[in-house]
Amino acid sequence: MQLTHEHNELQRNVKRFIDKEINPFVDEWEEAEIFPAKELFKKMGDQGFLGVSKPVEYGGLGLDYSYSLAMAEALGDIRCGGVPMAIGVQTDMATPALARFGSHELRKEFLAPAISGDAVACVGVSEAGAGSDVAAIKTTARKDGDDYVINGSKMWITNSLQADWICLLANTSDDSRYRNKSLIIVPMKTKGVSIAKKIKKIGMNSSDTGLLYFDDVRVPQRNRIGEEGQGFMYQMLQFQEERMWGAANATQGMMNCIDMTIDYARERKVFDMRLIDNQWVHFKLAELKTEVECLRALVNRACELYIAGQDVTELASMAKLKAGRLARTVPDTCLQFWGGMGYTWENPVSRFFRDGRLTSIGGGADEVMLGIICKYMNILPGKKNV
Repeated sequence: MQLTHEHNELQRNVKRFIDKEINPFVDEWEEAEIFPAKELFKKMGDQGFLGVSKPVEYGGLGLDYSYSLAMAEALGDIRCGGVPMAIGVQTDMATPALARFGSHELRKEFLAPAISGDAVACVGVSEAGAGSDVAAIKTTARKDGDDYVINGSKMWITNSLQADWICLLANTSDDSRYRNKSLIIVPMKTKGVSIAKKIKKIGMNSSDTGLLYFDDVRVPQRNRIGEEGQGFMYQMLQFQEERMWGAANATQGMMNCIDMTIDYARERKVFDMRLIDNQWVHFKLAELKTEVECLRALVNRACELYIAGQDVTELASMAKLKAGRLARTVPDTCLQFWGGMGYTWENPVSRFFRDGRLTSIGGGADEVMLGIICKYMNILPGKKNV
């Protein structure tokens, strides 16, 4: 993926917005364990940042997906992980299936306000007993006249405390577990939707995460995205974009972590010499940057093939896996070079250490990514290689 002047200009505009509207308030939002999504998303919508690759007829810019990933990378300059993750949920996790398969009426009612920033979206897949194993979800949506009646729960739902609607995956038939699911748009103010609690996490503090219950929640069947029974497939397609977005977003944060550590190592003296002058230290930092650049190249290749219409499930899974591993290795290594300062709560590297740990869990754990890659390599246990 070759970045053009237009890509660079988008990134410059995003970074200017971050410097003015986000980074000055990050510490306050981290302390409050929530950020003002409705206020911030409206400002971003006014700048066209929430619909970069979405259809023009619903307020998007209509650009190809490389621009979404360029923006995801630029969002890595935000001084925490929770806010960019929440933005990514809005732009690349809760809305891709709606934009691609939703009816005109559904997109007009729900996609357009999500792009303009007049509505906050969240995506409801994970449950207490079904996180990475998407097919194991228990939430049901049974037909009753022209409606669905939804019962069940969703857990670890980003943006849910402030969301206006949720893109909900539910079982809509008794068919096999890969063919019985549908994606349904559910307004969060619908009777029977309740936020059971706000989940306190070890990182991503400024991002609100909720446990939701659905008790006889009635929504019209016209709120279903695309065909009934195709929800698992639609969600797998959404995961392709989510995983590429997450990997692209992680690269800039890791680069910033390395750069901050280089600056600190130039100033810190140990045994009468600068820390950076130790060969092992500067070699290690060079190695870390090399690894991050390899991840960036992998994301770019996946993006090129995705834009060309190819299935990039394997490459997106590889990028997600590598991003998760590096999001643990990079801040851990850098934190060590900071010494005691690295173990303080306010240190930006320690924040990345806490926030980045989620990358190996959310959106499909490392082990799930490895399973997907093995499937594409045709080496799953008990399967005949062909």
